[in-house]
Amino acid sequence: MSILSQTVSLGPLGFTLSQLLMVFALVVALVVGALLGRRHRVVVSDALFTLVMVAFAAARVVFILRYRESYDSLLAMIDIRDGGFDLTAGVIAALLWLCWRGWRSKSLRKPLSAAVLSAVVVWGGLSGLILLMDSEARPVPELELASMDDEPVSLRGFQASAERPMVVNLWATWCPPCRREMPVLAQAQAEQQEIEFVFVNVGEGPETINDFLGSEELELDNILLDRNNRLGAMTGAHVLPTTLFYNADGMLVDSHTGELSRATLRQGLEKLDSE
Repeated sequence: MSILSQTVSLGPLGFTLSQLLMVFALVVALVVGALLGRRHRVVVSDALFTLVMVAFAAARVVFILRYRESYDSLLAMIDIRDGGFDLTAGVIAALLWLCWRGWRSKSLRKPLSAAVLSAVVVWGGLSGLILLMDSEARPVPELELASMDDEPVSLRGFQASAERPMVVNLWATWCPPCRREMPVLAQAQAEQQEIEFVFVNVGEGPETINDFLGSEELELDNILLDRNNRLGAMTGAHVLPTTLFYNADGMLVDSHTGELSRATLRQGLEKLDSE
C-alpha cells in the first residue's frame, strides 16, 4: 500500500493520508485567500468552497458515467460512501471554473488564483516528498494467519500457490460498511474465477463469522482469521473495511479504504487487468 493510502483513525472516523493532505491544502488556501482578500477587499472563501464543490460534483458524475452499468439505482449513484470519483475530471472542472470565475471578477482574480496555487504547491510538494521517501514496491506480507478450522495459513504462500491476482478484504462483522459491501464481494468471488478473493476477518472467531454468513445467506471461500489485526499493522490499513489488490506477482497495485460498490470494485479490478 502506498503510504498516501495508509489510514489514520481519529475516533470513530478513518481517513487516508492523502485525504488529510487535501484538507490541509484547503486550509492553506483559505488562509492565503483571507490574507490576500483583505488586501483586495474581496471575500475569497466562498469562491474556494464553490470551486471544491464543482470539482467534487464533476469527479462523481464522470465516475458514474464511466461505470453506469454497475449502478442499479439513483440512490446508489448519489451514495458517495463508495469513494467513486474521477480525479482527472475533477481537476479539469476546477480549472475551467477557476478561469471562468477569474474572467467574471477582476478583483477576485489574483487572490483566488494565489490561494489555489498555494494549495496545489502544498499538496503536490508534500505528496511528492512522501512518495519519494516511500518508493519501495509492496509485496504480499509474510504473515501467518489462521483458517476457519484454526489451521495456520501463510498469506504470501497462499498467493504464490494461487498464481493469479489476489484481492484481500479486511473486515469484521461489527463493521456496518463491511456488512454492506459483503454481497458485492461474494458475487465477485463467484463470478471472477481468474482472481483469488481472500477475506481476512479482524478480531473475531469462526462462530461469530458463521452466524453472520448464515443470517445474511452469504457463501464465502478463503476466510482467514487475524485476531490481532497484524495484517492491518503491516500494511497501514487501520480502518475497516480496507481492500488490497495484488497482481499475479504478489505486488500491491491498488487499495481502497471504506465501502466498496460494484463500480469501485470494478475500478480496482481494472487496475489488476492493466498489470
